[in-house]
Amino acid sequence: MHYSPRVIGRRAWLTQSIVGAGALLTPRGALAQSASGTYRVGWLSPAGQEAGGTNLDALREGLSALGYQEGRNLAIESRWADGGSEQLPGLARELINLKVDVICTAGTQATRAARGATSTVPVIFANVAFPVQQQLVASYARPGGNVTGVAFDGAEYGKRLELLKEIAPRLARVALIYNPENQGAVIALDETRRWARSLSVTVEPYRMRGPHDLDELFSGIARSHPDAMMTTADPLIASYRGRIVAFAAKQRLISMYPGKEYLEVGGLVFYGGSIREMYRRVAVYVDRIRKGAKPSELPVEQPTKFDTVINARAARALGLTIPAAVLLRADQVLE
Repeated sequence: MHYSPRVIGRRAWLTQSIVGAGALLTPRGALAQSASGTYRVGWLSPAGQEAGGTNLDALREGLSALGYQEGRNLAIESRWADGGSEQLPGLARELINLKVDVICTAGTQATRAARGATSTVPVIFANVAFPVQQQLVASYARPGGNVTGVAFDGAEYGKRLELLKEIAPRLARVALIYNPENQGAVIALDETRRWARSLSVTVEPYRMRGPHDLDELFSGIARSHPDAMMTTADPLIASYRGRIVAFAAKQRLISMYPGKEYLEVGGLVFYGGSIREMYRRVAVYVDRIRKGAKPSELPVEQPTKFDTVINARAARALGLTIPAAVLLRADQVLE
């Protein structure tokens, strides 16, 4: 059975290739065996539980919708790096030692750590960009190995710059906060720079490997005072969204974000696919694998619908008038 976008709500998702029905069929014996006990799901994130818990909550919601209930037929073992990405390999090994049936990962660094810890336990990722270029999978259609999941395709980085330019036509310099230890974020930086050249915009990168870098990068951006600020889609960076958004407001910077959760704490503009829906979608992979599907044969999926959300209150605080054409195209305007 192929996935229908209507199953998880109004957002559309695309499987990059057609999966043969045989890849998802389950031998009767395997199904009976998997249904006989509690399914153990590992969770690995570079963020802290307080800030990154919404992603795990989304996974729980997806699993619940498929009939999984903690304490009845599901156990979730979660491990959080609390901003210390160097801890991820050890935390991944902890999950393997707990004999989890599958590991769900938040972002590139957690995915790489999980893959390094096991070549047999399935690893299902979300919030990863450019998984083929990062060699996490062999291809979108046939991932190979034990890793698959839901990924960004990268085009949204250029669209974010275009949207910023439409909001502020004189835009010339944009600060971009990225995690240099996340290979996907490094590729995203290159992708953003490529788009920036065609728009006559200069991208100024600022490294964030953990919370210890925040004060330094804030000082650097404040000294440079660019025209706008962006961040890459990284679960570690997103876990400090409150401080990042507050800084942008204090500096009166036009800001563009890769997740709607930034706007929930006062951010100005979001453009992209739903990260929350990515984690809900991971639940479907978990269910298919429990029923006998192989991760090597489950195609990597990508969002095909991208939303624009504008925080009108944040715009007013900046004294910024959002062009009428942008407002009309916006999927949501927060008052």
